[in-house]
Amino acid sequence: MLTTPLQLAVATATLSVRGQFKQPRVVFAMEEEGFNEMSLVSTHQETLSLKQESYWDAVIGGMKAVIHGARGTARKVGLRSPYYFAGKTGTAQVITIKQNERYNAKRIAKKFHDHALFVAFAPLDEPRIALAIIVENGGGGSKTAAPIAKQVMDYYLLRKPPLSVATQNAP
Repeated sequence: MLTTPLQLAVATATLSVRGQFKQPRVVFAMEEEGFNEMSLVSTHQETLSLKQESYWDAVIGGMKAVIHGARGTARKVGLRSPYYFAGKTGTAQVITIKQNERYNAKRIAKKFHDHALFVAFAPLDEPRIALAIIVENGGGGSKTAAPIAKQVMDYYLLRKPPLSVATQNAP
């Protein structure tokens, strides 16, 4: 299956508000010539329903546990966060591993390393941002993509500027 980062982000946003789909747009509003008023660009909206509404809570609860649970795969990015958020880590294989073989990144060229994936939304109770991060050949999603997503969410929600690359790599 092929999916774009935009499709992942839209799906995550729809999940975060329990099925309220809003079509993404490039232009939010336009000013018509000769008028001093901005008019919003309309988008397609619909509500998706599930067989049982409790399924939304189950999935969102699982995504919260990825970040804030004791055994969550991305719990390190949730430590000391001033807001709760939900996410899902992932890894996409670049090359096929034969049955009974183990993946060993040290033995293969960097261009064949797995892609790192992470989708998230925040804040947990009143979502304002949803995103999808894919780092080509980045390895695991929790180690590479999740910290990038956290910096984006921090900037959006808290206006906290991202760390520079030099700061991130400092001892």
